[in-house]
Amino acid sequence: MMSLSRTSFLNNLGVSELYNPVSSKQKRYAASLKVVASTSRTGDRNGTVVMESVVKETREALTAVEEEPKSAVGGGVQDVYGEDSATEDQFVTPWNVSVASGYTLLRDPHHNKGLAFNDKERDAHYLRGLLPPAVVSQDLQVKKMMHNIRQYQLPLHKYMAMMDLQERNQKLFYKLLIANVEELLPVVYTPTVGEACQKYGSIYMRPQGLYISLNEKGRILEVLRNWPEKNIQVIVVTDGERILGLGDLGCQGMGIPVGKLALYTALGGVRPSACLPITIDVGTNNEELLNDEFYIGLRQKRATGQEYAELMHEFMTAVKQLYGEKILIQFEDFANHNAFDLLSKYGTTHLVFNDDIQGTASVVLAGLIASQKVVKGALSDHRYLFLGAGEAGTGIAELIALEIAKQTNTPVEEARKKIWLVDSKGLIVSSRRESLQHFKKPWAHEHEPVKTLVDAINDIKPTVLIGTSGVGKQFTKEVVEAMATINEKPIIFSLSNPTSQSECTAEEAYNWSQGRAIFASGSPFPPVEYEGKVFVPGQANNAYIFPGFGLGLLMSGTIRVHDEMLLAASEALAAQVSQENFDKGMLYPPFANIRKISAEIAAKVAAKAYELGLATRLPQPKDLVKYAESCMYCPSYRNYR
Repeated sequence: MMSLSRTSFLNNLGVSELYNPVSSKQKRYAASLKVVASTSRTGDRNGTVVMESVVKETREALTAVEEEPKSAVGGGVQDVYGEDSATEDQFVTPWNVSVASGYTLLRDPHHNKGLAFNDKERDAHYLRGLLPPAVVSQDLQVKKMMHNIRQYQLPLHKYMAMMDLQERNQKLFYKLLIANVEELLPVVYTPTVGEACQKYGSIYMRPQGLYISLNEKGRILEVLRNWPEKNIQVIVVTDGERILGLGDLGCQGMGIPVGKLALYTALGGVRPSACLPITIDVGTNNEELLNDEFYIGLRQKRATGQEYAELMHEFMTAVKQLYGEKILIQFEDFANHNAFDLLSKYGTTHLVFNDDIQGTASVVLAGLIASQKVVKGALSDHRYLFLGAGEAGTGIAELIALEIAKQTNTPVEEARKKIWLVDSKGLIVSSRRESLQHFKKPWAHEHEPVKTLVDAINDIKPTVLIGTSGVGKQFTKEVVEAMATINEKPIIFSLSNPTSQSECTAEEAYNWSQGRAIFASGSPFPPVEYEGKVFVPGQANNAYIFPGFGLGLLMSGTIRVHDEMLLAASEALAAQVSQENFDKGMLYPPFANIRKISAEIAAKVAAKAYELGLATRLPQPKDLVKYAESCMYCPSYRNYR
């Protein structure tokens, strides 16, 4: 029986692909070789059990192989693998005994330390000569990588450099990201990840996640088992139909799950080996991609209806069967018609979370709660107007209504009356109810039809304007000036991503409101100076919420997501905003403190899970904040035996 492991530790044997279809001795060797490579699953999987008898047997088998007559094919070099001797029509079996020493160790992203291997490690793991003589610290490696990344002028090139580092040296990637989170977050996440998805077919080099297409229907459980890591705790999945504000990018939406899970680790401390990015490929309706020779997905129109539902149901069933009740499945960038249905259908049977609906809602609510310290009031004192009534807009609206209902002890139906939505056809009012999608109907209030956003502002007189339209430049000068005329301090949230789709820029919001706007955006904007005062725009970035929220679910062993957990996360985030932040115009704390923020959010979410009886990890830790911090993955290098 041959046990093959990508990270098996034997010694310096450097054996790989030992199979030659023209060699009888090699055939006997490949059939009889017995290797037992037991890799410890604790810590960073550095443990090793090596049996001397196995090593001896392996050496003897290698000696037998070496006695074969050398092939003249390939310039006189022995054709150990049998590849040069075979024709294109003959099959070559890709045998691979992976040894985490020497050359193989340097190409294992989980254990590679590059020049940080010390002299003892270089001797113990047969690295002499494979590295330059210098031994450097991880901190110096971080400094060097940041220097190199800053040399790139284009954000996409920085993104590609970061992804390449993640594939070469996982710990250095996360150390770099954590140490420079404010600078690198826009590189590995929005807005750069949007461009990366658009060009994913051209820049694709290695599989960073799992692809499940219609071709795998009926075999999804088998496909899931192909993923090398087995102790999965978090899955981020997309079908690529609504990537940010860019539309249907099909299979190339994989950049979103990959980016989200990088943040789960860097910002929330979830171990990288516990994270699995997945793209469900059911085709694409994007003609440009279908005609692109570099497109990497199925070349067909999107599957819909029963075919789509059956594939998703098989996927959800297989995930739960393989990983258990407590596996967190985060939906990303599904189109409205599927996003709400999936959340509704599986919310009662699986631990599911939709970041576009629930994560966005939670982070925006946190900004609104924090803003009350500036405008001196309560959420119930405001009137809210949304431009955009999709999954983000209606998700935010519902969570605001739930928080108002909680604070005022009134029915949520009453709280909804303070919130108005505008879609592509104008203000959502009761006379349109019959033609509305089901998720818009709760927001159809009594009012005369209104076609334009400016007219809606003048009629409703909102104190808060929130953009989730996915269409750029919708908050025009006329719109912002109308808000500034009605309000002394208009609250304006321009949330659509990426930057090109933002309803307005921070500079426009501050200039057109004479520096009175309380502004936040989905994409990052630089500080703005207006009449001698510098404003630092807040970024209502989901990355504030979902890493800590997910950590709270995992560390408590929660089996279902409840709305009260989202409210707890919002309140925890709002509580982290200091007076110094408010003085600069910020509604969110700096990302430099994100791990501490995530620990606080995780503790509040876990506490609510225990309170609701949804937590399974018992007994409850006494200090949930300290427990959250203790659960966080540390990317510092470990010493190897």
